[in-house]
Amino acid sequence: MEKLNAESIRIVDEIVAKHTGRQGPVKLMLHDVQHDLGYIPFEAMEKIAIAANTSIAEVYGVVTFYAQFTIEPKGKHIINVCMGTACYVKGAQNLVNDVISMTGATVNGTSEDGLFSLDATRCLGACGLAPVVIIDGKVYGNADSSKIISEIIQSILDSEKKQPLGA
Repeated sequence: MEKLNAESIRIVDEIVAKHTGRQGPVKLMLHDVQHDLGYIPFEAMEKIAIAANTSIAEVYGVVTFYAQFTIEPKGKHIINVCMGTACYVKGAQNLVNDVISMTGATVNGTSEDGLFSLDATRCLGACGLAPVVIIDGKVYGNADSSKIISEIIQSILDSEKKQPLGA
C-alpha cells in the first residue's frame, strides 16, 4: 500500500478537522477526500474512523457500498458506460470495446498514461436513452447511433497532446 505524501495528509487532516463533531461526519469526510484527492486512500479511512469514533471496517464498508467512492486513483478523464440491461441490449459492450481501443484503459481500470478511467456501471436510470455513456460528468444518450463518443475521446486526446507535460 502506498503512503500519502505530506500535502495529501494535510488535506485529509483539514477535512477531518472540518467535520469532526458534526452529525453523520463519515460520509461528508469521505465525499470531501474523494473530491480533493480523487480517491479515498486507506490512510484517510484510518483518520476518518478515529475522528468519527468508529471502526475502520465501518468506514471501509461505506466506501465500498457507495459507487461514487473509489479506493484507487482515477484517470484525468472518467468514462462510465452503462451496462444495465437496456444499454447492454442496445450495444453497450461495443461501446466499451471502442473506449478500450481508443484509450488503453481497462474495464474498471485506468490507462497507463493516467489520462482515462473506464468504469462499466450498473443502470444509470436513463433506459430510454440507451445506451448511455458519461464522460467527465456529461451524459450522452443513444451513444451507439453516432460517432459522438469516439469524437469526444479523440478531442480529449488531441487536447492532451497540445498541453505541455505536467499541465
